[in-house]
Amino acid sequence: MVMIARLTGLLAESAADHAVIDVGGVGYLVQASTRTLSALGPIGGQVMVFTEMQVREDAMTLFAFGSAGERDWFRLLTGVQGVGGKVALAILSTLDAEDLSRAVATEDKAMVARANGVGPKLAQRIVMELKDKVGGVTLGSAGALPKAAGGFAADAVSALANLGFRPAEAGAAVAAAEAELGTGATLDALVRLALKKAGK
Repeated sequence: MVMIARLTGLLAESAADHAVIDVGGVGYLVQASTRTLSALGPIGGQVMVFTEMQVREDAMTLFAFGSAGERDWFRLLTGVQGVGGKVALAILSTLDAEDLSRAVATEDKAMVARANGVGPKLAQRIVMELKDKVGGVTLGSAGALPKAAGGFAADAVSALANLGFRPAEAGAAVAAAEAELGTGATLDALVRLALKKAGK
Protein backbone atom coordinates (compact mmCIF):
# COMPACT_ATOMS: atom_id res chain seq x y z
CA MET A 1 0.00 0.00 0.00
CA VAL A 2 1.24 3.49 -0.85
CA MET A 3 1.21 5.81 2.16
CA ILE A 4 0.79 9.50 1.33
CA ALA A 5 2.91 11.73 3.59
CA ARG A 6 2.03 15.10 2.07
CA LEU A 7 0.24 16.73 -0.83
CA THR A 8 1.13 19.79 -2.90
CA GLY A 9 -1.39 21.09 -5.40
CA LEU A 10 -4.30 23.44 -6.03
CA LEU A 11 -7.16 23.90 -3.59
CA ALA A 12 -10.20 22.76 -5.59
CA GLU A 13 -12.86 22.74 -2.86
CA SER A 14 -13.13 23.72 0.79
CA ALA A 15 -15.95 22.94 3.23
CA ALA A 16 -16.54 23.00 6.98
CA ASP A 17 -14.68 19.75 7.66
CA HIS A 18 -12.83 18.81 4.47
CA ALA A 19 -11.10 20.05 1.35
CA VAL A 20 -10.25 18.70 -2.09
CA ILE A 21 -6.71 19.21 -3.32
CA ASP A 22 -6.01 18.79 -7.03
CA VAL A 23 -2.63 17.16 -7.59
CA GLY A 24 -1.84 16.64 -11.26
CA GLY A 25 -5.50 16.31 -12.20
CA VAL A 26 -6.36 13.95 -9.34
CA GLY A 27 -8.57 15.36 -6.58
CA TYR A 28 -7.71 14.18 -3.07
CA LEU A 29 -10.47 14.61 -0.50
CA VAL A 30 -8.89 15.32 2.88
CA GLN A 31 -10.46 15.71 6.31
CA ALA A 32 -8.91 18.55 8.33
CA SER A 33 -9.28 20.68 11.44
CA THR A 34 -10.93 24.08 11.12
CA ARG A 35 -7.52 25.56 11.95
CA THR A 36 -5.91 23.90 8.92
CA LEU A 37 -8.86 24.60 6.62
CA SER A 38 -8.88 28.30 7.47
CA ALA A 39 -5.16 28.52 6.70
CA LEU A 40 -5.43 26.99 3.21
CA GLY A 41 -6.41 30.24 1.55
CA PRO A 42 -8.66 30.85 -1.46
CA ILE A 43 -9.97 28.27 -3.93
CA GLY A 44 -7.51 27.84 -6.78
CA GLY A 45 -4.49 28.71 -4.68
CA GLN A 46 -1.40 26.55 -4.27
CA VAL A 47 -1.35 24.57 -1.01
CA MET A 48 0.89 22.06 0.74
CA VAL A 49 -0.40 19.86 3.57
CA PHE A 50 1.00 17.01 5.62
CA THR A 51 -1.18 13.93 5.61
CA GLU A 52 -2.04 10.80 7.55
CA MET A 53 -4.04 7.93 6.13
CA GLN A 54 -6.34 5.75 8.22
CA VAL A 55 -7.32 2.43 6.70
CA ARG A 56 -10.29 0.47 7.98
CA GLU A 57 -12.26 -2.47 6.61
CA ASP A 58 -14.95 -0.20 5.22
CA ALA A 59 -13.07 3.01 4.44
CA MET A 60 -9.80 4.75 3.69
CA THR A 61 -9.63 8.30 5.03
CA LEU A 62 -6.94 10.88 4.33
CA PHE A 63 -6.41 13.56 6.97
CA ALA A 64 -4.56 16.80 6.24
CA PHE A 65 -2.59 19.11 8.54
CA GLY A 66 -1.04 22.53 8.25
CA SER A 67 2.15 21.41 9.99
CA ALA A 68 4.04 18.23 10.82
CA GLY A 69 3.51 19.10 14.47
CA GLU A 70 -0.27 19.07 14.10
CA ARG A 71 0.03 15.66 12.45
CA ASP A 72 2.13 14.43 15.39
CA TRP A 73 -0.57 15.55 17.82
CA PHE A 74 -3.17 13.78 15.69
CA ARG A 75 -1.18 10.55 15.90
CA LEU A 76 -0.87 10.87 19.67
CA LEU A 77 -4.56 11.63 20.12
CA THR A 78 -5.75 8.77 17.92
CA GLY A 79 -3.50 6.44 19.90
CA VAL A 80 -5.79 6.96 22.88
CA GLN A 81 -8.60 4.42 23.16
CA GLY A 82 -11.88 6.00 22.14
CA VAL A 83 -10.34 8.80 20.07
CA GLY A 84 -10.98 8.42 16.35
CA GLY A 85 -9.96 10.71 13.54
CA LYS A 86 -12.98 12.99 13.78
CA VAL A 87 -12.66 13.46 17.53
CA ALA A 88 -8.94 14.18 17.18
CA LEU A 89 -9.71 16.85 14.56
CA ALA A 90 -12.37 18.33 16.85
CA ILE A 91 -9.76 18.67 19.60
CA LEU A 92 -7.22 20.21 17.21
CA SER A 93 -9.92 22.61 15.99
CA THR A 94 -10.78 23.72 19.53
CA LEU A 95 -7.37 23.92 21.20
CA ASP A 96 -4.23 25.51 19.83
CA ALA A 97 -0.74 24.21 20.57
CA GLU A 98 -0.23 25.95 23.88
CA ASP A 99 -3.73 25.16 25.13
CA LEU A 100 -3.42 21.50 24.26
CA SER A 101 0.07 21.16 25.72
CA ARG A 102 -0.95 22.99 28.88
CA ALA A 103 -4.10 20.92 29.28
CA VAL A 104 -2.14 17.68 29.05
CA ALA A 105 0.77 18.85 31.22
CA THR A 106 -1.55 20.12 33.98
CA GLU A 107 -4.13 17.33 33.53
CA ASP A 108 -6.83 19.91 32.79
CA LYS A 109 -9.52 17.58 31.48
CA ALA A 110 -12.11 20.37 31.44
CA MET A 111 -10.15 22.20 28.74
CA VAL A 112 -9.93 19.07 26.58
CA ALA A 113 -13.64 18.42 27.12
CA ARG A 114 -14.43 21.71 25.34
CA ALA A 115 -14.02 19.89 22.03
CA ASN A 116 -17.10 18.42 20.35
CA GLY A 117 -17.51 14.72 21.03
CA VAL A 118 -15.23 14.68 24.08
CA GLY A 119 -16.90 13.84 27.38
CA PRO A 120 -15.33 14.07 30.85
CA LYS A 121 -14.24 10.41 30.94
CA LEU A 122 -12.57 10.56 27.54
CA ALA A 123 -10.92 13.89 28.39
CA GLN A 124 -9.53 12.31 31.57
CA ARG A 125 -8.16 9.36 29.61
CA ILE A 126 -6.51 11.68 27.06
CA VAL A 127 -4.62 13.78 29.61
CA MET A 128 -3.59 10.73 31.64
CA GLU A 129 -2.28 8.77 28.66
CA LEU A 130 -0.53 11.68 26.95
CA LYS A 131 1.03 13.53 29.89
CA ASP A 132 4.31 11.60 29.56
CA LYS A 133 4.43 11.88 25.77
CA VAL A 134 4.05 15.59 25.05
CA GLY A 135 7.71 16.59 25.44
CA GLY A 136 8.70 16.15 21.81
CA VAL A 137 5.54 17.35 20.10
CA THR A 138 4.91 20.79 18.67
CA LEU A 139 1.98 22.25 16.81
CA GLY A 140 2.89 25.11 14.54
CA SER A 141 5.64 27.07 16.25
CA ALA A 142 4.63 26.41 19.85
CA GLY A 143 6.09 23.57 21.85
CA ALA A 144 4.85 21.42 24.65
CA LEU A 145 4.70 22.84 28.13
CA PRO A 146 6.53 23.53 30.27
CA LYS A 147 8.58 25.54 27.79
CA ALA A 148 12.16 26.58 28.40
CA ALA A 149 13.30 29.28 26.02
CA GLY A 150 16.98 29.84 25.41
CA GLY A 151 20.03 28.66 23.57
CA PHE A 152 20.70 25.39 25.38
CA ALA A 153 17.27 24.65 26.83
CA ALA A 154 16.30 22.06 24.20
CA ASP A 155 19.67 20.30 24.55
CA ALA A 156 19.34 20.27 28.33
CA VAL A 157 15.83 18.79 28.14
CA SER A 158 17.15 16.13 25.76
CA ALA A 159 20.02 15.34 28.15
CA LEU A 160 17.65 14.83 31.07
CA ALA A 161 15.33 12.74 28.93
CA ASN A 162 18.30 10.51 28.04
CA LEU A 163 18.90 10.04 31.77
CA GLY A 164 15.41 8.63 32.18
CA PHE A 165 13.36 11.68 33.11
CA ARG A 166 9.88 12.04 31.66
CA PRO A 167 9.58 14.89 29.11
CA ALA A 168 7.32 16.95 31.39
CA GLU A 169 9.73 16.54 34.32
CA ALA A 170 12.74 17.42 32.19
CA GLY A 171 11.04 20.51 30.74
CA ALA A 172 9.98 21.76 34.15
CA ALA A 173 13.43 21.24 35.68
CA VAL A 174 15.22 22.98 32.82
CA ALA A 175 12.75 25.87 32.86
CA ALA A 176 13.34 26.32 36.60
CA ALA A 177 17.12 26.12 36.17
CA GLU A 178 17.11 28.64 33.34
CA ALA A 179 14.93 31.03 35.33
CA GLU A 180 17.56 30.96 38.07
CA LEU A 181 20.66 31.08 35.87
CA GLY A 182 19.39 33.29 33.05
CA THR A 183 19.33 32.64 29.31
CA GLY A 184 23.12 33.05 29.03
CA ALA A 185 23.84 29.90 31.06
CA THR A 186 26.10 27.23 29.59
CA LEU A 187 24.70 23.83 28.74
CA ASP A 188 26.76 22.17 31.49
CA ALA A 189 25.53 24.59 34.17
CA LEU A 190 21.94 24.26 32.95
CA VAL A 191 22.02 20.47 33.09
CA ARG A 192 23.70 20.39 36.52
CA LEU A 193 21.14 22.72 38.09
CA ALA A 194 18.23 21.05 36.32
CA LEU A 195 19.32 17.71 37.78
CA LYS A 196 19.26 19.26 41.25
CA LYS A 197 15.83 20.76 40.57
CA ALA A 198 14.58 17.37 39.46
CA GLY A 199 15.83 15.77 42.63
CA LYS A 200 18.68 13.64 41.30
